[in-house]
Amino acid sequence: MAAAAKPEKTTFGPLLEPHQVVLAPLVTEKGTHQSTSEHHNAYSFVVNLWANKTQIKHAVQELFNVRVVGVRTQLRLGKVRRYRFKEGKLSNWKKAIVKLHKDDKIEFY
Repeated sequence: MAAAAKPEKTTFGPLLEPHQVVLAPLVTEKGTHQSTSEHHNAYSFVVNLWANKTQIKHAVQELFNVRVVGVRTQLRLGKVRRYRFKEGKLSNWKKAIVKLHKDDKIEFY
C-alpha cells in the first residue's frame, strides 16, 4: 500500500485565510493619492508578516471582488520608543501596495 503523496508546502508559517492575510487598509495621504489617481489605482494594506505576494493577491481578490494586476511589499521596521527611563521597540510590520485593474475600485468608506 503506497501512501498518497502529500503536496509540498511552499510557504512559511501556517496556512492563512484571506481575512488573516489582509489585516487593515493603510489610509495615508500618499496612499489616498495613489488610489484616486487615474495612473496608479493602487491601494495600501497592512498584511501578515508570513504572507507572500501570491497569498496577498488572492486574499484581496476574494475579499473585495476586484482584479489584482500586481503586488509590491515592504517590510517596515518597528521604531524605537522611550517610556520614562526604558527604551522599547515597536513590532515590525509588512505593507503591501496592491495595483488593481483600471476598471476596478475599492470603497473603504
